[in-house]
Amino acid sequence: MNNKLVIIAGPTAVGKTKISIDLAKRINGEIISADSMQVYKGMDIGTAKITKDEMQGIPHHLIDILDPHEDFNVVEFAKRAKEAVKEIQSKDRIPVVVGGTGFYIQALLYDIDFTENDNDMSFRHSLEEEAKEKGSEALHSRLKEVDPEAAESIHPNNVKRVIRALEFYEKSKGKISDHNKEQRSKTSPYDHHYFALTYERSIIYDRIEKRIDLMLEQGLVDEVKRLLESGVERSNVSMQGLGYKEIAAFLANEITFDEAVYILKRDTRHFAKRQITWLKREPDVVWFDKSVMSDEEILRKMISLI
Repeated sequence: MNNKLVIIAGPTAVGKTKISIDLAKRINGEIISADSMQVYKGMDIGTAKITKDEMQGIPHHLIDILDPHEDFNVVEFAKRAKEAVKEIQSKDRIPVVVGGTGFYIQALLYDIDFTENDNDMSFRHSLEEEAKEKGSEALHSRLKEVDPEAAESIHPNNVKRVIRALEFYEKSKGKISDHNKEQRSKTSPYDHHYFALTYERSIIYDRIEKRIDLMLEQGLVDEVKRLLESGVERSNVSMQGLGYKEIAAFLANEITFDEAVYILKRDTRHFAKRQITWLKREPDVVWFDKSVMSDEEILRKMISLI
């Protein structure tokens, strides 16, 4: 059991939190969050962050560890997650990695090298300036020309990853999509079980709508306002998350409240679709359809496999 690693992935709003808590209780596990936004302190409503009560005494790692002014990326995640895995395993407990950021999970599971080629940041800075002047779509079009496969998997609004892919091409003269395939072909150092939850698409979309409505009721607008007033910049990585950038645009009078909500719901649906597409490409994933299985049935099957 000393090298076990369990992963519970799936699209946003599918219900990963409850099943992960119940599973961790039954297999003597601790949870590592693979969420790129829940690392930030004070960003609770828009990230649907788990509460202390919901944790039910199960230790959680990589939640509330950074200030919203700080950057967080896949390299930082992999480093911290590996440390958490070692800590949990040292206590003879099983790490349960939970989240919807497939890129992060992949980095941990296969120990993928995402580090930079060198310390020369000039090309990156020139791309950042280009994104500001010409917009994210223009940068994404450049990526389509040199690495169509990477462009297909990276949303145009994810400027940081678009820049990373272009930078990789510039410095290595190779495609980051090919590099990632090569890295994915590695054998995982863990005795792992990779589970993914899903629902019928219409149910996922309905759950997303309801979750966003609840976030707004709980005070998402006030949360974003407080962050901006505290000095967090709209350009910070933390403010690029779904829910934050749309509400920030509304507060800046760039769009109406109704437009912000419409864009947030639309883009969250698109995000969920991309999460499912990513997971379907991953090897060794065992799928559980919550449309046809109860949580208890899913838990029993997971435990039997573990």
